[in-house]
Amino acid sequence: MRMLAFEVLRAVDERDAYANLVLPALLRQAQEKDGLDRRDAALATELVYGSLRRRGTYDAVIAACVDRPLREVDPPVLDVLSLGAHQLLGTRIPPHAAVSATVDLARCVLGEGRAKFVNAVMRRITARDEQEWLERVAPPYEEDPEEHLAVVHSHPRWIVSALWDALGGGRSGIEELLEADNARPEVTLVARPGRITAEELLDGTGGDAAEPGRWSPYAVRLAEGGDPGALEAVRDNRAGVQDEGSQLVAAALAAAPLDGPDRLWLDGCAGPGGKAALLAALAAGRGAALVASEKQPHRARLVARALQGNPGPYQVITADGTRPAWRPGAFDRVLVDVPCTGLGALRRRPEARWRRRAEDVAAFAPLQRGLLRSALRAVRVGGVVGYATCSPHPAETRAVVDDVLRGRGGDPGVKAEWVDARPLMPGVPELGAGPDVQLWPHLHGTDAMYLALLRRTA
Repeated sequence: MRMLAFEVLRAVDERDAYANLVLPALLRQAQEKDGLDRRDAALATELVYGSLRRRGTYDAVIAACVDRPLREVDPPVLDVLSLGAHQLLGTRIPPHAAVSATVDLARCVLGEGRAKFVNAVMRRITARDEQEWLERVAPPYEEDPEEHLAVVHSHPRWIVSALWDALGGGRSGIEELLEADNARPEVTLVARPGRITAEELLDGTGGDAAEPGRWSPYAVRLAEGGDPGALEAVRDNRAGVQDEGSQLVAAALAAAPLDGPDRLWLDGCAGPGGKAALLAALAAGRGAALVASEKQPHRARLVARALQGNPGPYQVITADGTRPAWRPGAFDRVLVDVPCTGLGALRRRPEARWRRRAEDVAAFAPLQRGLLRSALRAVRVGGVVGYATCSPHPAETRAVVDDVLRGRGGDPGVKAEWVDARPLMPGVPELGAGPDVQLWPHLHGTDAMYLALLRRTA
């Protein structure tokens, strides 16, 4: 399983792959070919995600144990050392076993010479436990709070700063958020209305294997280690895997009050299809139809797969939301879950925190504003637009909406007003001052989804 974990880390580094896509495929191959059991699969999963989440901390520890700048250490060697450091500092594996297994892995993938280097570094790491290392490699909070939090909680400094700005408040809140980013997320299912209820889905998991969602009436949370692919309801598309925050965003748009008819909805950034599938099911329940639009053909195919079996009318199209394939004012409800930095889903894709750069925020800005302007033109007067993003960064959330509402660079003939989204998420606490909503991993157990609802007035 250590070799498998190493292969995943190399794919992440070399091909910009995502661990949540590469790891399951390698685990299936190992199970079919070598009979990998669940215990070994669980250890491989822990090694991959633990190493990726704690990379910032482990890099600081490794840097203190080598005699050269970390940038001069070959990436494959660093991957082996990260796996070893996680075994020593982040698991209960005995130190002698962690060192031995890491050196054996190094011999297999790096050769005898570099295995000796790995052995020396691993033995230096064993000199201290995690807390002692943090006291040595992280600056005191009082001297540099952002760098202290960045090292202790393994986030790039610029992300710590951005999240702290978005969250506000003092030290406890930001530490809770960063800790939540490093926690293993639970698997949440969505019961698609008209095809299965949450109660029926819960019964289908086998009772003790799951429990109801916290906030969404369609959510079911799987017990740790639960395999959604083993459930009949997931295999036949009556249910799917979807974070509860995404469910709340779709349900809030569907529940927003309208002036006039409610016949045609649009998901303008539909890939990979989770929100579109829920919206289509909700639309069908009231006699409406959904158009699901996605720019990338391969993602449009994922949307079509997610929508298979929907009881009501729908259409999946491949189109650029900033160059609409529909006439203005055609829709009663529109959702645009815009491309973003993904800072709200770092617990699910921990490698993203090391790939993103502060300048990426500005790079997304024109597209985000363009998609929101297009959505407002697509909805009729009296209809509602939902602007959503899986990022809490202020520049990707409220700043985008404020700019568009003030007409900066947009269509001066299109006007809109805020709709308070908070009452449309009943029972969910701590949603902020409104009228928009920001969800948080540490407060709600969801991804950090943002939602603004706007009603077109002219």
